[in-house]
Amino acid sequence: MRYLIVLVIFPINLLLANSHHDHGSHMHHEGHEHVHKSVDGTNTQIDESKYNDFIAGMSDAKIVKVDVKGMVCDFCARGIEKTFYQDKLVKKVDVDLSTGKVLIAYKSDKKINTDEIKNIFLDNGQTATNVVIIMEL
Repeated sequence: MRYLIVLVIFPINLLLANSHHDHGSHMHHEGHEHVHKSVDGTNTQIDESKYNDFIAGMSDAKIVKVDVKGMVCDFCARGIEKTFYQDKLVKKVDVDLSTGKVLIAYKSDKKINTDEIKNIFLDNGQTATNVVIIMEL
């Protein structure tokens, strides 16, 4: 009796494709290298003009500021935005890699849960060091 043995070899990056990436040491995502350093948002300030642009024309909203540690690239920022926009009560999201700040505008009827927000960042590979409701419009 003959047996056919098939050996399948997968590149390690395909096996790990759905795993969380380690922001402490990762150097690139599919085809691009990181050029940003990780900024700790706790040690930076929100640019006042950027904040005013963010809230311009907005009403009936709660604005949340999140200080983030571990965002290093645009891939990180887009992942955060995509995740928050899945919540139908999110009106707007602004991720600033240079300051480590994220602004989130929720509809005013949203009950803000800081632990939920922190977990979103953890699931994305970053750490939310501070979550504050800074204004209700």
